[in-house]
Order: sequence, then structure tokens, then C-alpha cells
Amino acid sequence: MSLRALISVSDKTGLIEFAQGLIDLDIEIISTGGTHKALEDAGIKVTGISEITGFPECLDGRVKTLHPAVHGGILARRDVPEHMEQLEDLDIETIDIVAINLYPFKATISKPGVKLEDAIENIDIGGPTMLRSAAKNHKDVIVVCDPGDYTQVIEDLKSETGLDYDAKYRLALKVFEHTAAYDSMISDYLRSVKDIPLPNNPTFTYEKIQDLRYGENPHQSAAYYKEIRPFHGALVNAVQLHGKELSFNNINDTNGALATLREFSEPTVVAVKHANPCGVGSSSDIYHAYLKAYEADPVSIFGGIIAANRIVDVRTAEEINKIFVEIVIAPGYTDEALEALKAKKNIRVLTLEDIEKPLPKGLIDIKKVEGGILIQDIDTEIYDDDNLKVVTKKQPTEKEWEDMKFGMRVVKHVKSNAIVLAYDKMTLGVGPGQTNRIGSLEIAIKGPDKDASTGELNGCILASDAFFPFDDCVTAAGEAGITAIIQPGGSIRDEDSIQKCDELGIAMVFTGVRHFKH
Repeated sequence: MSLRALISVSDKTGLIEFAQGLIDLDIEIISTGGTHKALEDAGIKVTGISEITGFPECLDGRVKTLHPAVHGGILARRDVPEHMEQLEDLDIETIDIVAINLYPFKATISKPGVKLEDAIENIDIGGPTMLRSAAKNHKDVIVVCDPGDYTQVIEDLKSETGLDYDAKYRLALKVFEHTAAYDSMISDYLRSVKDIPLPNNPTFTYEKIQDLRYGENPHQSAAYYKEIRPFHGALVNAVQLHGKELSFNNINDTNGALATLREFSEPTVVAVKHANPCGVGSSSDIYHAYLKAYEADPVSIFGGIIAANRIVDVRTAEEINKIFVEIVIAPGYTDEALEALKAKKNIRVLTLEDIEKPLPKGLIDIKKVEGGILIQDIDTEIYDDDNLKVVTKKQPTEKEWEDMKFGMRVVKHVKSNAIVLAYDKMTLGVGPGQTNRIGSLEIAIKGPDKDASTGELNGCILASDAFFPFDDCVTAAGEAGITAIIQPGGSIRDEDSIQKCDELGIAMVFTGVRHFKH
């Protein structure tokens, strides 16, 4: 008895060549619907599924393969005599190769304005069922869900030994990964349509972009994945124009730079080092914004990431080239700027459309912990203007208000405990991730090339991601010449900090919104 192959594919890539390879091996082909027609049009002998089932395709093609003649032929174990006897009694022949890919659900939901009804019609039922049946019985059945495997399967079939068990096993594993991702993609879409909270058993689907050279450290393996439908302005949509491939840490740091940059609408440059902003500047044009970001911390920016929310011109590119940076990412570059940046071998140059587009609603943040994950909404808030409350006798000046709002946009993206000092829409000091808040402030005050004793910090503002548990930060701020503080408030000792501000002539504003970042 010759072998039989069942082929039913939405993606016709490589179909004709694969089918012809099977025919050359004297393997009978069974097919359905559009695949059947494509094979017939190519002059390939093919048997329609209804000839196998004895039942017509019905309900607009919704039911055609859900039949014992199909699944019996796939699932019967060849090493179990009772299975083979039952097939003979039922006049069912075995199906030895199953080549299927699924309805284009991803392509459907990726279309602008797709309707729910159209998405549902592109949920495949018979395809996943046949794939799973064949994968379950992979010892006896060759199952192929990826057109990229067609050539190797034909080559193996032509060999003296055929496909060994390990090859069948790998193909079956790919099927279960594929159908699991397919179902996850469907549930994720249906949940998003109705804005339904996460279920008790959340699943997420990602596609591998590339294997990375290593992870955070050379002894760790790593890969880069993207969501099925990444939002506009997401890093996975960036196009690399120059330089070697991105590393794990490059990707993580650049993502942090984009998150900070997204807080600003005016021309802004964000410099990031080790996942923390080390220099942020806003100005009337991107050149002067870059100068501010650089001058904010000319030590830490070396070897860092630079993100800009305007097209980079040649003057800005030439300034960037004066130091070593790992990455520059922007919405675009003038021809002269790109040529200048490409002159440096070790810089990576990326372009990203919609780089400052606000995050869409419904995004979540996932943190891996040992044995589980933590899931939360993305922190899209900064503060509500209507809820900003001056709690001191001194009122902030207009300039201090501008700088405080600037500072809060930055400190939100600094690791907690976080302190940012700013003046004239430029960071003067960043204190990240200390185990106590006064330690973070001391780091910000004593930042590279800053000397509080010279009055360099006089008139600057202080932004804190969370409340002050004691008045020690206010005391240190006063000694450094800081004139205004913005913080969430909410400590049981708030009054101590307020009184200390009044004593030192410092304005203090409460936002009511905390921004811990761990």
C-alpha cells in the first residue's frame, strides 16, 4: 500500500514543489478546497477530501476534515494490531503525512479596522485538530506545519533511511508550539476587543526576531522576540541602518531610552546608561537638546544610548561623533547626518517611525520571578495638573513649575529610589536605585562634574519618584541650593518635610502619584 499525504494550506509558499516531490516518491495526495484547486491547476494528481470521507464539504467549508476517515487514518497506531484491524473493518486507510498551515488569523487581525466577524471567520478549527492528531501520533505520521521544512522532509524521504524518529519528534514539537501560539493569539485578540482583564490562566504569543550572541553576560544564552501585533513606536519596529547586531543589553537600554523619550513632545534627547537615564535635555531644536543631554553628564553618556524624537541633522551627528556611544535611535536622519554617523564603525544607527507616539491603552508589564510572573498595567501616568498641590508657604515660580514637570517625566523612568535634579529643562543630577532616598540624593548632588559648593545647583529643582520618609532630603537639598521640590507626598511624616521647606525657603509640590520602578 502506497503512502498517503494530506495537504491543506493557507500559505501556498513552496506548495507545488513539495507536492511534486511527494508525487515523485509515489505518494498519494489528498487535499481540500483552495489547496486542491491550486494543485489541480498545476497539473498535480490529487484526491479530494470528500472522496475520502464520502461526505461533502459543507457550511462554507467549515466542516470538511472533521471525520473518522481522516482522523482514524491519522491517529491509528501502526504497532497496535487492534487499531489496524479496526481500520480494515471500517474501510479506513492510513494517512502517513500531514502538511497543514492554518487560516491567516494573524494577517486578518493586523488589518486596519478589521471587524470581529472577519477575525472569527479566520479561526481555524479543522487545521489545528489535524495537526495535533498527527503530532500526537508522530511515531507513525510525519507532520509539517512550516513551509520552511518542506525541502528537508522531501530530502529525508528520498534517503535510504527516511525520516528518523528524532526528525519526526522535532516536527511534532514545532506543531504543538505553533498551535499553542495560534490559540494564544486568538484569546489575546478576543480579550483585547472587549477590554477583558487577564484571565486566571494567561497566555502570551511572541515570535522570535533573532538569536542573540549572549544575554546580560557572555555565559547566558538569549534571544529577541516580538509581540504578534507590536504597537506603533515599539522598539521591535526599528530598522537598523548601520553597525553590528544589537546585544541583549543594547535592546534593554534602548527600550528604556524610548520609554523616557515618549514622555516629551518638544525636541528632546535622552541618554541612557545601564537602564537609567543619565542625561535628558529639551530645547527648541534637537541640536541644543543633545547638547543639554550631553552636558548633563558627559562622563556617564560615554558608551551609552542616545534617543532623539526629531530628525537628526549633520550638526547633531558631528557632536555625537565626538564621543563613543553604542546606539543612536531617532525617527530619521538627514543624508549628511547618516553619512557622518556611518563613518564610525562601532556605532549602531537605528530609525524608528512614531518614536514619540503615546502608548496605546491596555498594555501590560510582565516581570519574571522564580516559579512565576508578575503582571501589571503599564505606568502611563505622570501626574494630574488639577491635583498638583503646593504644600509650602513659598509658591514655585513659573520656571520652577516647568522644570518640576520636566523632572517628573524623567524621574518616573529612573530606578527606585530615584532622585532627579533639573534646571532649564535639563537634568543636572540623577540618583538611581539606592536602598535609601538620601543616598540617591547624595549621588545626584555629587554627580560627575557637579560641585554643589560652587553654587552650580542653585535654583534647580528636585523631583522624587516617591515620598520623603524624613526631612533629611530637604535639608540636603537646601544645602545644595535647590529651590523647589516635587514629590508624590503621602508619608506619615510629610509635615516634617513641609516645615523644613518653609524653614529653608523651598517650594514643595505634591503630585499624589508615586512612580516606583524596580
